[in-house]
Amino acid sequence: MVLVGFHASHEQLPPSALLRAVISAEQAGFDGAMCSDHLQPWGVRQGESGFAWSWLGAALASTSFSLGVVNAPGQRYHPVVIAQAIATLEEMFPGRFWATLGSGEAMNEHVTGDPWPPKDERNTRLDESLHVIRRLLGGDEVDHDGAVRVHRARVWSRPAEAPPLLGAAVSAETAGWLAGRVDGLTTVAQSPDALRRVVDAYRSAGGEGPCVLQVHVSLAETDAAALALAKDQWPNGLIGPPRAWDFEQPEDFDAATADPDEDELRKAVLVDADAGSLAQRVAELVAIGFDRVYLHHVGKDQETFLTRAGEELLPALRRSL
Repeated sequence: MVLVGFHASHEQLPPSALLRAVISAEQAGFDGAMCSDHLQPWGVRQGESGFAWSWLGAALASTSFSLGVVNAPGQRYHPVVIAQAIATLEEMFPGRFWATLGSGEAMNEHVTGDPWPPKDERNTRLDESLHVIRRLLGGDEVDHDGAVRVHRARVWSRPAEAPPLLGAAVSAETAGWLAGRVDGLTTVAQSPDALRRVVDAYRSAGGEGPCVLQVHVSLAETDAAALALAKDQWPNGLIGPPRAWDFEQPEDFDAATADPDEDELRKAVLVDADAGSLAQRVAELVAIGFDRVYLHHVGKDQETFLTRAGEELLPALRRSL
């Protein structure tokens, strides 16, 4: 059975409102939730970016379902700190927490003042961070000297079992590289052909565990209203890698998407006024080979979306899966 989850967007809501939204998501019938871990929003109009790790503790305590986070260890976060954060949440809420680790984006990492590395160096840093985090979660004392440096680190408060560590990939190349290193794959919706290449690359290279898909949606009473939400809140979806990895400020994304092309935006965000139609479109993407799907409604009014999700979208989606 496919898990249908809610994506909590820290970039768009204050943490207190986002906490209320994730509670409402469970009440609406979602099976779980995930969130981003950003220092900055993708655009100025989004306007928020709470600290994910504080919020996750509150969200896990306020709900009963699973929650995950997408994190980039190695620059803004030392991998020892991330290992301790992962261990603490899983110890408090066993079996309910998971993390996806990726190579990151400059918009969140440049604040350290360290140079932003090219992709191959970021992958090396991620690989070493994964190794360090796994050893720490296993109870080892870790020394490491490479792309990341660790001196005699231990995590003292640990869960009985380490939670799954998934890997983030947008390209087929990265997905294939992650196979064997992670406990599952997380990606974001793009064209069906591109998604097939990502899943096939991961599975054909021996990748195991769940394949997780995040889908940006805009559901409103009319198509025009849904499109207006996407234009206002998620034009950054038009900026794919490698440009998206290298922009440093929300203003950079705003400048690059000042006049978004409607057809292209509809490819980045599933715009719809009909919940049944939207459910079918999501189901077609899931059928490519995904075990979990997390829906991100790009509007700031999450409560209206969640009400409609509970009444219309989720029942229709589960019938289609």
